[in-house]
Amino acid sequence: MCVFCKIVAKEIPADVVFESIDVLAFNDINPEAPTHVLVIPKWHYENAADLAASAPTTLAELFTVADQIAKERELDGYRLTFNTGESAGQSVFHAHLHILGGRPFAWPPG
Repeated sequence: MCVFCKIVAKEIPADVVFESIDVLAFNDINPEAPTHVLVIPKWHYENAADLAASAPTTLAELFTVADQIAKERELDGYRLTFNTGESAGQSVFHAHLHILGGRPFAWPPG
């Protein structure tokens, strides 16, 4: 079982900021910005493409939840990121959307 599945199962604690039937959001333990929240499906999908193919409604909910959290935190702008594959920086192979905000960001990233 992956670390995010263990968080969903409450086997590993997390600072949860949102929970629904299909989605869980929690503060990242190693934040890269003042706001750094991970939004995940409660069911295991390896990456964003797998999630989109298997559960498009859940994928849409991740984005809706991200916008809701950004509004609650009064962010004037934010970045949403899926890392897909090890070379793109994915280190946990359970689809997860990063919400980053609270500071200016450069473009292009990385």
